[in-house]
Amino acid sequence: MKRRHFLKAAALSAGAAAFPTIVPATALGKNGAVAANDRIVMGFIGLGGMGTGNLNGFLGKSDAHVVAVCDVDTDHRNEAKEMIDRKYGNQDCESYNDFRELLERDDLDAICNATPDHWHAIVSTRAARKGLDIYQEKPLAYTIAEGRAILDAVEKYGIIFQTGSQQRSSSNFRFACELVRNGRIGQVDMVKVGLPSKSSIRDYGVEFTKPPKGFDYDMWLGPAPKVPYSPGRCHWNFRWISDYSGGQLTDWAGHHIDIAQWGMDSEMTAPIEIEGTGVFPSGDTILYDTMESYEFDCKYKKGFTIKVMDRDRHPRGMGVIFEGTEGWVYVTRGEIDAHPKSLLRSTIGPNEVHLYESNDHRQNFLDCVRTRQEPIAPARVAHRSIMVAHLGLTAIKMGQKLYWDPEKEQYVNNPEANRYLSRAMRSPWKL
Repeated sequence: MKRRHFLKAAALSAGAAAFPTIVPATALGKNGAVAANDRIVMGFIGLGGMGTGNLNGFLGKSDAHVVAVCDVDTDHRNEAKEMIDRKYGNQDCESYNDFRELLERDDLDAICNATPDHWHAIVSTRAARKGLDIYQEKPLAYTIAEGRAILDAVEKYGIIFQTGSQQRSSSNFRFACELVRNGRIGQVDMVKVGLPSKSSIRDYGVEFTKPPKGFDYDMWLGPAPKVPYSPGRCHWNFRWISDYSGGQLTDWAGHHIDIAQWGMDSEMTAPIEIEGTGVFPSGDTILYDTMESYEFDCKYKKGFTIKVMDRDRHPRGMGVIFEGTEGWVYVTRGEIDAHPKSLLRSTIGPNEVHLYESNDHRQNFLDCVRTRQEPIAPARVAHRSIMVAHLGLTAIKMGQKLYWDPEKEQYVNNPEANRYLSRAMRSPWKL
């Protein structure tokens, strides 16, 4: 049996999750070389900005082989196919408009899902049922219920799932969290998370018009409400429209909120009390309705608080500040700072807490597809990271303090708030 068929059969078997190793690295060949028939065969769904970025990244991996792409925009999928064919020196890459056709292939080991947020759960749960491992962009899901559906499918079918929260594969974030986890700054009662503010709207035009030729607009909408096409609605700008995303808050929760949870060892839980305020667009805004400014407190059962705010309210702009009784640690992309400064020169001892080490997010996924070990940003972690953002957004929309049960994943004695946990999907789409 070829390795890819063995991986798929093992993932579909009832005991797949219990396998510590399926194929050892030594099976790759002499000197670690990857034989052509031993590469991890991948398909890509969603070839916009991050989809193309991920494609470039995986094309640079000798143990990955991309054979198929899917996008509802003909230009996107044709450009992706050309990139792949140029890389391999042939015309073998197949392209699809409908992701369901790509998932029917019998030669795939894994997919990359970089669709807009409102599509994440449908694509990934169906891929999981096919026994395909998944590299998916953050945030995990559009709602908490959809995140739970992804997590349940991943666990049921023994799927290796990596979320695109690539900061976990950066040494400065890992070191900052290790300092906190090992008590180097004493007891931490407050963590301040800074995320982007406003919206990064690209001026594509907001007038209603016919979709351009080669763009399957109805498929792009998918489970979202049917509305007239506007050039400014799709691609990059979907992030600032609540039918498809939650704005900067949910777009970045899988980064800095994720790091806050990692440092506080709260990855497998969520806050129990949430309250805050936010500012939504006003006036004649036609399309863009996600929050422009926000600040909310998340109190955890252990007694600490994670305060999430936009960069204009955060002391250091973007990033995470862990405030302890004996000092503080600040970390963001490309920077780490601390008080006392000597913390930055310290070494984590052999008997202290050492967090999962990955220095290459995509390679970590490929390695785990082969070994069947859990990657550094699995679905069970991503589910709780984006949960914090969803809880904050709901508290702000409702204008009241909310109480949350992390085990039941329900608001406490609040049926109105619980209606925000899921959304109706436009027929025929469902989980």
